[in-house]
Amino acid sequence: MTYRFVRPIVAALCLASATATATDLIPVSDFARRMPLTSPRLSPDGQYVSLAYHDPDGKNHGLAIYRVGDMSKPATLIRMPPYEMPADMVWASPTRLVVARGKVDGSIGAASYTGELMAIDVDGKNPDYLYGFEAYGKRAATRALDRGWGTIEGAPVQSNGHFYMRATAWADQDRSTLYDVDAKTSARRQMADIGIGRMNFMIAPDGTPRFAFGTDDDFKWVVFHRDGSGWTKLPASEERQNFTPVATVAGNGNRVYAVFSPDGKGGEFVEQDEDGGNVRVIRKDDFSEVASSGLWTPAPLRPFGTVMTTGIPQATYIDPQAPISKLHMALSQKFPGNFLSFIDFSEDGSQLMFKVASDREPGRYMLIDTKTYKVSKLFDAQPWIDPKQMAERRPMRFKASDGMELEAILTFPKGRSEANLPMVLLPHGGPHGVADDWFFDRDAQFLANRGYLVLQVNYRGSGGRGSKFEQAGYLKWGTRIQEDLIDGVKWAIAENFADPRRVCVYGASFGGYAAMMTTVRAPGMFKCAVGYDGIYDLDMMYNKGDIKDRKSGRSYLTTVIGKDQADLAANSPTHLADKIDVPVFLVHGEDDERAPFAQFKAMRAALDAAHKPYETLTKPDEKHGFVKPENIEEFYNRLQAFLEKNIGSGQAPGAPAAP
Repeated sequence: MTYRFVRPIVAALCLASATATATDLIPVSDFARRMPLTSPRLSPDGQYVSLAYHDPDGKNHGLAIYRVGDMSKPATLIRMPPYEMPADMVWASPTRLVVARGKVDGSIGAASYTGELMAIDVDGKNPDYLYGFEAYGKRAATRALDRGWGTIEGAPVQSNGHFYMRATAWADQDRSTLYDVDAKTSARRQMADIGIGRMNFMIAPDGTPRFAFGTDDDFKWVVFHRDGSGWTKLPASEERQNFTPVATVAGNGNRVYAVFSPDGKGGEFVEQDEDGGNVRVIRKDDFSEVASSGLWTPAPLRPFGTVMTTGIPQATYIDPQAPISKLHMALSQKFPGNFLSFIDFSEDGSQLMFKVASDREPGRYMLIDTKTYKVSKLFDAQPWIDPKQMAERRPMRFKASDGMELEAILTFPKGRSEANLPMVLLPHGGPHGVADDWFFDRDAQFLANRGYLVLQVNYRGSGGRGSKFEQAGYLKWGTRIQEDLIDGVKWAIAENFADPRRVCVYGASFGGYAAMMTTVRAPGMFKCAVGYDGIYDLDMMYNKGDIKDRKSGRSYLTTVIGKDQADLAANSPTHLADKIDVPVFLVHGEDDERAPFAQFKAMRAALDAAHKPYETLTKPDEKHGFVKPENIEEFYNRLQAFLEKNIGSGQAPGAPAAP
């Protein structure tokens, strides 16, 4: 199981200082507003786009289907119950859409699947419940027997009204069963069955599942291969760590594309026989993992390029002379400064939906007719954001105190000198398998707009660097990870980017934990710390919150934080409050299930016992990150004031440091 945390949509409204005009600041609403449309999918005939629809209130969501050529209003709009949303979608045919239901767990975390699958016609008619216990519709009595979780696993290359569903029964969570499902009749055909829960399947174009892979209940990466004799578990390989099959090579059913981490370092993208022979290395990097997301041809699917997961993304073409490579190259030249990803092709390849995005551009979704080369815009992810007003995000590398090379991303305030700036250290959540990247980051852009340099460090334990780099953060939450963050601050100061007298730290989820721990590990370095829905008592993770609810979650905890009570206490901010010598601001959703409200209460009690100054903001009916705009705005008003009080206004050059 993967536990990923992302930082929330953040913003703040502050009054212009005497040295800044109102036009210098972007309104809080531009940062706090929720994206109205997300997760677009192009129908097989290229006539429709399905999307997840979000009301501005953060509470109400739904499914929207637009006719290509008329994005002014949806042809079909299906509203869902409060705090529910489409977590995934797939077109089973040009007229039939399958939707996986999900719940909004807060703005820090992604939507969680409820395990229920529905289907609906493009005109909103014939809704049907395909899987899940809260069944309704014409097959409710049958589907009510589905006591488990169902997820969308894909669809045939050529749409035929069917899709692939992976199901795990509540009564037998140690099995992953794959089905071919008719989205109209709900009839199912079992395709595969693996005796481990929550496995992913790689399915060949002929509809045959070839590989199953994922993290088992012991938090170990496992891969199964299916041959003529059935499913065989592949032996773990030090040379090919986290081996993951990606797709079958078109025209050669015995070969696959795959990625792995060679000896645990960086990444490699290869083409090989299914049994591991005749390997052709397409791209390898010792620092970064290699990906091919957004760089695939229409069916039969083939990767035409690769991209690094670190630094500023740039496509490297497998065959630069191939027509698809030339198309991508030509489109990229039309959108300089952006990375261009292919999202969906129509089945005949004549329509292509693509996305352009950058550090300053949240994303534009476009459509091109590949016969006439006419390009039209579908929609902007955040139309109120003007990329010209946004700040540059610059990936850089530095050496940690033990010599390990790390990546840092600096966001520089627009129009300001790049020297001696007030700085906010912004550690990402997770911590494992998650990484900050170059693309648009609302936290960083908000803080930079307010005049602060923002430092994000991909510390040990982060994703994108290979399995050994991620594992190097295991059992090091309060030690080496914090040292990497602190080394990043020292580097930014040594490079004269940051004013050493004006540095604060702010983070959410694991980042909230790091916000407290860095002040303990580096006394005198920071002037303030902000923890948002943070984890503050490590031992409590075994007793409260949703991670402990499954065996895989408990294995995760044992692997990454351990069970030694002395170590847990020695690396818990609740046990170290007497060493936190900076003002603290604690923010928490009272209904948080990932980092339960008990974590906030424990940290507040510890600060009280140590007689330390702190501020708080809590909200009922909010989970892992606020979603209600009025709560977001209140928080970021408070955040802005807190930073100004402790490290001065970022808008005022030479603002005095806090005492």
